[in-house]
Amino acid sequence: MFSKENSRLIRQEFWISFGKSFPRKWILYNTKIKGLSFKFYFDTKKAFITLDLEDNLENRINCWEKLTALENILLDNYLPDAIYEEEFYLDNGKEISRIYVPLNQKVSIHNKNTWRDTMAFFNEKMALFEAFFEEYKEVING
Repeated sequence: MFSKENSRLIRQEFWISFGKSFPRKWILYNTKIKGLSFKFYFDTKKAFITLDLEDNLENRINCWEKLTALENILLDNYLPDAIYEEEFYLDNGKEISRIYVPLNQKVSIHNKNTWRDTMAFFNEKMALFEAFFEEYKEVING
């Protein structure tokens, strides 16, 4: 069992290590599309990357329709494991729309033996997600 402080330090060490192992400027929140962001997620049970739509409902629906129109392209050419969830609820109860790609193996941010696989997954899959976004951002933003 880890104390909160221990857990915080381990998480911090992971993200610093990830940044050093794969030094690159990720798009993340800098999409230039209101409410659309990319995120990395890693906790004690799972890891995944996401494209989240968190804007007001009207803008979210508009953007979601464009993303679903591009679904076959994303799945066929970039991320075959991507999962679309039009209604996804965050831990705080907020409803968003999310496309995510899970790492399908047992990992934990508290287990350094799983860090390498998680970092490689993050680097490979987020690069593909960003490549898709760069290619189709004008359509998504349309």
